[in-house]
Amino acid sequence: MCGRYATTRSSVDLAELFDALDETEGGVVVDYNVAPTDPVPIVRPAAHAARVLRVARWGLVPHWAGDARGAARMINARAETVAASSAYGPAFADRRCLVPADGWYEWAPGATGKQAYFMTSRAGAVLAFAGLYARWQDRLTCSVITTAALGELAGVHDRMPLLLPRERWARWLGGTDPAALLTPDEDYLDAIEIRPVGPAVGDVRNDGPDLTARLRTPEDTPQTLF
Repeated sequence: MCGRYATTRSSVDLAELFDALDETEGGVVVDYNVAPTDPVPIVRPAAHAARVLRVARWGLVPHWAGDARGAARMINARAETVAASSAYGPAFADRRCLVPADGWYEWAPGATGKQAYFMTSRAGAVLAFAGLYARWQDRLTCSVITTAALGELAGVHDRMPLLLPRERWARWLGGTDPAALLTPDEDYLDAIEIRPVGPAVGDVRNDGPDLTARLRTPEDTPQTLF
């Protein structure tokens, strides 16, 4: 976790939702099946504005890296070790960002194999993953902070993205207390729907809203009594 997610809002919508200056130059694309190294929108602080919306490659590449070949393995940073990590620690100290998303995918054992799930807001609200960013050469890159899954989410996977409710956005971007920054908000998780979806999301070549559609199960079919 988290290896796939969806982000489908336009740069105009994201700039308004996050009260950010849009500096994406048309680079934000609708993507229902974001995979490692794909371009994704992020929100970060800037000297000339409180927040800016930019496009980064998913998979953080430290500035000291000799090449970007390891980016696909750097999509997630563990909350438990991020502050002390040589790769992630400098970014955690002063290059934190928000990663907007509609939701994320996970797989769990099912009756006939792996079952895919889409975790998303019950109300359809934008989600904000806690993230980090770094610049490598001329490339802006990012990673998503993960933490131990809580509540019903733990029944799907043992990890989850660190989700930040709106009232924590400013503190994540500019706060200095690591323990407080990395503590998940358990009450906020009640607003997350765990939605079974079809297997098509397993292929990164697939895209479109059908990937996030609820998979009908026997429990969804009304029973007729005779």
